[in-house]
Amino acid sequence: MELTTEWITYSSGRHAALSVRPTAAESTPLPIVVVVQEAWGVDAYIQDIAARLATAGYAVMAPDLYWSDGERPEALTPDRTAAVKRLLDVAPGVWSDAAQRDAALQELPEDEREPVAETLTELAASLANLDVYTGTLRAAVAYALEQPFTRTQSLGSIGFCVGGALVGRLASIEPRMGCGVIFYGAPPPAEQRAGITCPLLGLYGGEDDRITSQVPEFAASLEALGKQFEYHVYPGAPHAFFNDTRASYRVDASRNAWAQTLGFLARHLVP
Repeated sequence: MELTTEWITYSSGRHAALSVRPTAAESTPLPIVVVVQEAWGVDAYIQDIAARLATAGYAVMAPDLYWSDGERPEALTPDRTAAVKRLLDVAPGVWSDAAQRDAALQELPEDEREPVAETLTELAASLANLDVYTGTLRAAVAYALEQPFTRTQSLGSIGFCVGGALVGRLASIEPRMGCGVIFYGAPPPAEQRAGITCPLLGLYGGEDDRITSQVPEFAASLEALGKQFEYHVYPGAPHAFFNDTRASYRVDASRNAWAQTLGFLARHLVP
């Protein structure tokens, strides 16, 4: 399928996003899906997810959360975040274990250690307060709904890891969302959940205890609030099991999760 793919800016150039849609449907208003990145930004994997969704018949926006007023900070450029992702595949504990982090950094070539350490620090700081990104995402929603190639009031969001956590937070403050898909993202804080107005789908790894252990309480709280939430836990699957560029990828879990995602989006976004 031929796709129209372009980088666009919005909010007077303060924010940037990847826009992807099927070229053959240029004259047909499409339902919108806002794709929310992992910690690594709108990298090749997120761009591929956007293309897959566009091929399924959606107009897709993937905001670059690190873009601000015309650029990314030097420590968060694509090359720098990719270097940290490679390190994490070799030493998964670098986020939480200082000893593992120091040991892994010492294994790098000397000229790479300082930049990677700086990017690790910058990523940790930038992700410490996820609510700083909800304004960027709400601006993306507003921009998408104004475009002639999108179907007004037919918008969903899908996010991965930190992006999944942001989908839950966005759903609590954005009444124009028609649905949200959370791939192994932490639940939003309890005080935000009453604001959720759209159905949510959660997809989690059975071996991702840090995240998945929170899901039963999240589900119970949403049920008590009268919210719609369905979720699936894939036995044996680790965190980031859907990311086919990483060692964590699990093909069986991913196959089912993608089928669940497309079905959920179609039920809630397509008349």
